[in-house]
Amino acid sequence: MSLKLKRGATGDTPKKPGTQKALRTAGILVAVVVIFFAGVGFGNGRLSLNGNTNGHQVVSSSLPDKLDYSSLNEVYQSLKDNYNGNLTQAQVIDGLKHGLAASAKDPYTVYFSAKEAKDFNDQLNNSFAGIGARLSQDDDKNLIVGEAIMGFPADKAGIKANDIITQINGTATGTLTLDDAIAKIRGPAGTKVTLQIVRDRSQTLNFTVTRQVITLPSVTSKTLDGNIGYIALGSFSPDTMSLTKAAAQKFVDAKVKGVVLDMRNDPGGLLDQAINVSSLWLPEGTRVLQEKRGTTVTQTYEARGGDILKGVPTVVLVNEGSASAAEITAGALHDNKAAHLIGTKTYGKGVVQQLINLSGGAELKVTVASWYRPNGENINKKGITPDDVVKISDADAKAKTDTQLQAAQAYLNK
Repeated sequence: MSLKLKRGATGDTPKKPGTQKALRTAGILVAVVVIFFAGVGFGNGRLSLNGNTNGHQVVSSSLPDKLDYSSLNEVYQSLKDNYNGNLTQAQVIDGLKHGLAASAKDPYTVYFSAKEAKDFNDQLNNSFAGIGARLSQDDDKNLIVGEAIMGFPADKAGIKANDIITQINGTATGTLTLDDAIAKIRGPAGTKVTLQIVRDRSQTLNFTVTRQVITLPSVTSKTLDGNIGYIALGSFSPDTMSLTKAAAQKFVDAKVKGVVLDMRNDPGGLLDQAINVSSLWLPEGTRVLQEKRGTTVTQTYEARGGDILKGVPTVVLVNEGSASAAEITAGALHDNKAAHLIGTKTYGKGVVQQLINLSGGAELKVTVASWYRPNGENINKKGITPDDVVKISDADAKAKTDTQLQAAQAYLNK
């Protein structure tokens, strides 16, 4: 996953049907952890493994070169002859394309129409029209609020972390994919979306939230206790490395005694940014991650130099909302003994996606590989368990007591 910051910025060629972006996604969406102020999953980044799959081991070798469409036409004729409603040819074809990607039963393999592809790419710039909340989907297809971002519409409306969204504008969410749910929550600034929410698995609430354009920097920083640098990564976006490096240099100049890298609820994003951020701590040539298709190693990524934080005591904060590129960074710093991890077990997204350009502006995001930590472990569906497991209790959350950050400060002040 090496990324392009924006189309044209790295000399990529204009879109052509069937060509692939030199991009890969390290993030979620997680599709699993997504940001729904834009309604797209982060962890969809633009990460690349050379930009094409030529020479890659073919995993789906059992598939025929061409599909037999006879049974498909049978369903089409039955639908055409019996459906009581309006249905266009464009809708049918679009549905077939979405369904073809969905047949992989992989939450990260998704077909994007031209509009969906535009929305997806717009998210990478951290500026969207939506409600300002992070969303995840569990194995039972419950849509769970990971965070209502302070000061934005969801937070102002009273939506809270761990709320379960059961309806979006009257549509039950149980049968929706994460992308479908996000698309329904998204919308033009100034419009409203009504959400039915179950809180504490018992209380049913309804919220009508007005969407707005939300622009967030991917990095914030400050000094704690006068001698500890604090850097919070909200996502791995095009500006992440530059902002993180600037904060790091400020802390180095101030001779801080330690640094806290807070990646809690960071759903991931661009792999290049994860490698570059890791390189602030790791010497050039140090392994950050390795990718494999099946058992074949396809790419090894190493630190690129500029390790201005090398040797600075560092704590990385993670939780169940830390996914993909955030997990890559946490694993790389931990396994190379550059950081101590505190918090709770991470999400567990250990697979790699690539974006493939299709005709008409559409795109296919498809899982092409698995990634492995420097210690050789794949964390998919397992996550990373911190060195010190520290939870924030309901009482702590209510009192706004950040026990995880306190633990990080205590560790650095030893």
